[in-house]
Amino acid sequence: MNRPLSIVLAATLGYFLLPAGNLTWAQAVTATTTVPKTPPPVTVYEVDLPDAAALVTLTQSGLDVANVEGLTATVYVREDEQGLLASFGWPARVVEIQPGPANEKLVNGYRSNPDIAAQFAAWFQAYPNLCRYESIGKSVNNQDLWAIKITQNPDTVADKPSVCYISTIHGDEPIGTDLCLRFCELLLSYYGTDAGITAFVNSTVIWVLPLMNPDGMDNRTRYNANNADLNRSFPVYATNFTTTLFDGERLGDAGRQPEVAAVMNWYAEQGFTLAANLHAGSQVVNYPYDNIPGVSSGSSAICPDDALFQNLSLRYATLNVSMHASTEFTNGITNGCAWYILVGGLQDWSYRFLGSLHVTIELSYTKWPSAITLNGYWLNNRAAMLAYLKAVHMGVRGLVTDRVTGTGVESKVMVQDNAEPMFGHPGLGNYHRPLLAGTYNLSWSAPGYITYHVDNIAVTSDTETRVDVGLSNGDVNGDGQVNSVDLQLVINAVLGRTSAVTVDADVDGRGVTATDVQAVVNMALNRG
Repeated sequence: MNRPLSIVLAATLGYFLLPAGNLTWAQAVTATTTVPKTPPPVTVYEVDLPDAAALVTLTQSGLDVANVEGLTATVYVREDEQGLLASFGWPARVVEIQPGPANEKLVNGYRSNPDIAAQFAAWFQAYPNLCRYESIGKSVNNQDLWAIKITQNPDTVADKPSVCYISTIHGDEPIGTDLCLRFCELLLSYYGTDAGITAFVNSTVIWVLPLMNPDGMDNRTRYNANNADLNRSFPVYATNFTTTLFDGERLGDAGRQPEVAAVMNWYAEQGFTLAANLHAGSQVVNYPYDNIPGVSSGSSAICPDDALFQNLSLRYATLNVSMHASTEFTNGITNGCAWYILVGGLQDWSYRFLGSLHVTIELSYTKWPSAITLNGYWLNNRAAMLAYLKAVHMGVRGLVTDRVTGTGVESKVMVQDNAEPMFGHPGLGNYHRPLLAGTYNLSWSAPGYITYHVDNIAVTSDTETRVDVGLSNGDVNGDGQVNSVDLQLVINAVLGRTSAVTVDADVDGRGVTATDVQAVVNMALNRG
């Protein structure tokens, strides 16, 4: 018999002769098995640039710049972009072609996506009062994106800030995946025995997404299975949005890469106060902005929280000895745009759109080192990872509530002379605004409420100042209506008729003045 025919016949007979108990399994495998997508080749070049102007040209070209050291740029070039790179005429060396042949010496010892799921399940069984895990979405090849939540009583909504580490947005940079898993192990295993870790877990909601790009890691590529750079695929300020989610902008996840859309929805839901994404290819903490329209690559793009971001970045870099001793970046930190322009990154989007303080941490000049070196990377980054997230507990925090009902209000929190807002959480109305030591004027606003102000709030170094705020919708007497009765109460208070006022008529926090009268009038006329 012809051999191929015999194989087909045997397979066919085997299917029909399977025991009844196995029939459903055989049919299910036939129906659901799909071939994972593998992206087309991408060539990695080192490009020698003639001058700083050439760097500006390169970053504006649309080519994917992954790193810049002096005047040498690392560029990932797809097949249809080869001609564009060649047209510049710059010397370029091929460093790598992705996906390339598997190097099992490198792969062995790194934990894959199934390993992460199994580890999370084991931790949930071992520490049920400290953690929960979930899939926040799917990759192109239908792999789960696993995230773990660590905090005391994880099912209870509490007045705690939320923080996050996310890693391996680029599939060929898996060091951070391993560090994230070791970080989780540290928090869980030392809880109850280490006072500092116990206090941190009790007071903070810690989320970790160790592997955002599992398809890229499987393929040993920077890109996802659609050949897209996920850290160039987030919405771009001034192009895709101009305000914030709180102010009514749509999330903008439609049509984006599935991994990016999943992270966008997850970030919007969790409201992280402080976060970082972990990379490799350099060794530095990179802080916003990566891009401001009109600012050239190589020039600083200064954000309103520049001093705060430098402080946060130094908290990490100072505890990583080799990073802090960098000869390329002063003290191991850099403004993103001053390094090179990056458009469509997670860092700027989350800060501008959601008010999340977010940095990018480059862990190593070697993107995928041998797994036997991972313990050394952990020892170099362990203290820094903990110190960075603990910094969420400085500045001003509190609850924003409806002053009549006491229910929590999701609010916009503004610092005077700082144009970037941060936001409170729905439900409890808790907010957390990290700030350096100093004296600040803050305001809180929400749709349907009068903006409230508190001035001269003193913040000392590495401590939290609590300021709880009750917002008024103009219903001063709490009878469920905003009308002339409320207006008269405020007028009486302004005129000093204290015997006729039994409620708090200071609705804007500025003291009882004509501004309170106008605010209540505006609310009564539905102009609030």
